[in-house]
Amino acid sequence: MSALDELADEITSCRQCPRLVEWREEVARVKRAAFRDQEYWGKPVPGFGAEAPGILIVGLAPAAHGANRTGRMFTGDRSGDWLFASLFRVGLANQPTAVSREDGLQLHGVRLVAPVRCAPPQNKPTTQERDTCAPWLDAELDLVLPSVRVVVTLGGFGWQASLRALSRVGAQIPRPTPKFTHGAEAELALPNHPGVLLLGCYHVSQQNTFTGRLTEPMLDEVLGRAAEAARLRA
Repeated sequence: MSALDELADEITSCRQCPRLVEWREEVARVKRAAFRDQEYWGKPVPGFGAEAPGILIVGLAPAAHGANRTGRMFTGDRSGDWLFASLFRVGLANQPTAVSREDGLQLHGVRLVAPVRCAPPQNKPTTQERDTCAPWLDAELDLVLPSVRVVVTLGGFGWQASLRALSRVGAQIPRPTPKFTHGAEAELALPNHPGVLLLGCYHVSQQNTFTGRLTEPMLDEVLGRAAEAARLRA
């Protein structure tokens, strides 16, 4: 097993946040009617993608009937439909869809992580839950950081979590602290590392995609910029 595989095993056995454990397991037991014949994952969700990624995409938390059902980041929900279709269009995925852990999806130089690994009620983790989960992001970042050149954050929650995590591994955060907005960029220097480009993108949640706040060209532009900066495409 690789170090990332070992970390994934540790993450999936975590029960540190009672509210999240109760919620994720209740959702897995009750199920949504459309998925009543499926076995839900109902556990913390580990990172997914390349083991030496040039791009790290940081979301928020697993969706109750998405990753909490399928066991893979952004898999099986509308948010993932948008994300993987865009990754495919810019050449960072081998297919535009993601429905299960066995669907053959491969990401090219990209890894997906979340600051909170369990599905939270109303998709809103508490500050304490965020901080309790932070060591898992730190551990995963520590393993992949040597290859990472770009961090794409989906939403302000991921932006702030990424800044904190990168600061903990020695990144020099500019002052004033970079603010999140769609298309925001910040160059972060790191010791013994070429540096990381932090990119902001509106989250691929339905409240953004259904309302037109985030469009396919907007998402493609950010992910295409990430691919170019990480030298994953010309």
